[in-house]
Amino acid sequence: MHDMKRIAKEPEAFAEAMRNRGEAVDVGALLASDAGRKAILRQAEELKARRNTGSQQVPRLMKEGRREEAEAVKQEMKKVSESIRELDVKLRAHDEAMRETLLSIPNVPHESVPVGPDESANAEVRKSGAPRSFGFEPQPHWDIGERLGILDFAAAAKVTGARFAFYKGVGARLERALVNFMLDTHAKAGYVEVFPPFIVHRDAMVGTGQLPKFETDAFRLEGSDYFLVPTAEVPVTNLYRDTIIERELPIKHTAYSACFRAEAGSAGRDTRGLIRQHQFNKVELVKIAHPDTSYDELESLTNDAERILQLLGLPYRVVALSTGDLGFAAAKTYDLEVWMPSYGRYLEISSCSNCEDFQARRAGIRFKTSPKEKARYAHTLNGSGLAVGRTVAAILENFQEADGSVAVPEALVPYMGAERIGRTAGEPR
Repeated sequence: MHDMKRIAKEPEAFAEAMRNRGEAVDVGALLASDAGRKAILRQAEELKARRNTGSQQVPRLMKEGRREEAEAVKQEMKKVSESIRELDVKLRAHDEAMRETLLSIPNVPHESVPVGPDESANAEVRKSGAPRSFGFEPQPHWDIGERLGILDFAAAAKVTGARFAFYKGVGARLERALVNFMLDTHAKAGYVEVFPPFIVHRDAMVGTGQLPKFETDAFRLEGSDYFLVPTAEVPVTNLYRDTIIERELPIKHTAYSACFRAEAGSAGRDTRGLIRQHQFNKVELVKIAHPDTSYDELESLTNDAERILQLLGLPYRVVALSTGDLGFAAAKTYDLEVWMPSYGRYLEISSCSNCEDFQARRAGIRFKTSPKEKARYAHTLNGSGLAVGRTVAAILENFQEADGSVAVPEALVPYMGAERIGRTAGEPR
């Protein structure tokens, strides 16, 4: 959500920010609409002042015995009241239309974000670890998983449809082990774990920016205003919806959730394997931060997500997204991309974003540091810590061996109770 005062103060800067995002926003129309709203409000306030004056006149005129004049004022006030009601209706309709327009406009990129039309302008920030050299042809994770009997895409397609998977035997244990490992690691870093609902109301989706613009990407429960969560970011951020926080910031949460996405705009992309599923598991990081320190918090949140990849020994890189590749609600985003041998390139496994006050304005998340201080909008941040299915895929590909087995990363051994996933790891097929 945007502050019209900020847009009115710097209209050219706002227009340029939207152009950099590849968005066609008629800033002139926004300003004209805002001016129209102010004119309606001013007219209504003038009439209300006239009504107040008339209301005071009537008893005085009656007391003075000037009944005809009092009756004339009464009739005039009836007309004034009717005009006020008409203006109030017009104002509500205007405000709703303005709100819908503003809700469809993405966040303003931070000044440090690389300017560019799409992912080709993203900037690599750093790399960690070197891609492994194999003495054999590395196999894609879907082939590895099916051969070991730990992933079954055909059965999921039969039961549900495309872009779903059954995890079986050690495959299911690997997924669960990663969830627990990630939650434990983030809890040690000071994040408070929450276990959120997997269904949220429309208002929660609007609050974090998934709606109204991206409703086709969401799974809506038929006949209701409830949606399956696309990410734990939605319920966890909305924990503080319509709240004035009177405690020290930042607030740090980590949460596991299943995630559900229609992937309406991804036809033909990553149709095989675990990379782009309609249902997947994710461990999320969410922060509610003070505006003065939110970019420091973005760096630390990104480092916390990276820590998982470092402990697992997976090679990755950090990329700063360009203006044309930013998510709708983000002011700045770092993507963590893990190396995938079968793809021969890095693939996104986490996005860590600072949304500044964009979500907080939509969701009414404010804070004050003292009882006498005026409440201000907080900054909200979120990041995957990590996408679990993609982490499974990265482990299977990066730790595969020539004999068909997969080595378990050392950090996961206590959670798995095994150092290797072999041919007999899965349930009988």
